[in-house]
Amino acid sequence: MRQIEYVVGADYEGKKLYTFLKSHCRCSSKLIRSLKQIERGICVNGTHARTVDPIHAGDTVTLSLPEDGTPAKPGATLPEVVYEDDDLLIVNKPALMPIHESHNHQGDTLANCVALYLQRQGRAGAFRAVGRLDKGTSGLVVCALNSHAAARLSGKVQKTYYAIATAPFSGEGTVDAPIWRPDPMKTLRSVDARGDRAVTHWKALATDGQLTLLEIRLETGRTHQIRVHFAHLGAPLLGDSMYGAPDERISHQALHCGAVELLHPVTGEALRCEAPLPPEMEAVLQNSKFEDFN
Repeated sequence: MRQIEYVVGADYEGKKLYTFLKSHCRCSSKLIRSLKQIERGICVNGTHARTVDPIHAGDTVTLSLPEDGTPAKPGATLPEVVYEDDDLLIVNKPALMPIHESHNHQGDTLANCVALYLQRQGRAGAFRAVGRLDKGTSGLVVCALNSHAAARLSGKVQKTYYAIATAPFSGEGTVDAPIWRPDPMKTLRSVDARGDRAVTHWKALATDGQLTLLEIRLETGRTHQIRVHFAHLGAPLLGDSMYGAPDERISHQALHCGAVELLHPVTGEALRCEAPLPPEMEAVLQNSKFEDFN
């Protein structure tokens, strides 16, 4: 069970505990309700407290978060861990590994790898990936280790992607084009006025005159967004067979989440993690003699 302590500041003197939990601790109403059902789920100075009780400057509020949810079945391999603490686990997902189990993937997903890692540490809990990566996309995945951390981080992880596009680019730009799912039975997407707004910001880092290494940040998070936008520009990502650029040099789309930035869900401290390009993408850059723009 994860226990989190907060010290009450002078600005909450005499206010109700519920106000402190919502405003300072940023607890969701759902979490507060669940903690109220747990013996000593919410304590003030070591004593069980009601959310209607007044609190005072200097009080210590302790939340005891249960290990809720059903863990995934442990897999056979361990994840590459980039960062971990009591609330977060940040891992570097290999390309071609799906994140969640499905009909076609049982036991070989990132969820299974994380379950094995936690099991070996004597820990358990539901797999909570904050944001997803496509199966063929490699890179950093932030996993929240409790429901409080998951709620605090939802929609607040800033990602930096690196991609190899099959056309020459220079400078930087933005693609603002809606993405639509033509067939609800298929995952394929396309740019279409009927779709949801999607905004992609890119910067060219290096090129060999035919391919370009791009740094990409997303303003929205649509499924396949980067892949669809660059296919729309006539420059699908290298190796992306779904959107028109299969290539013998790489077994997956050349797309990698190379950095994540976030505010820690408990301490509030800024955190940045990075992961190098996967081997196949790095090999393309080396063999094609890319020249950077700096």
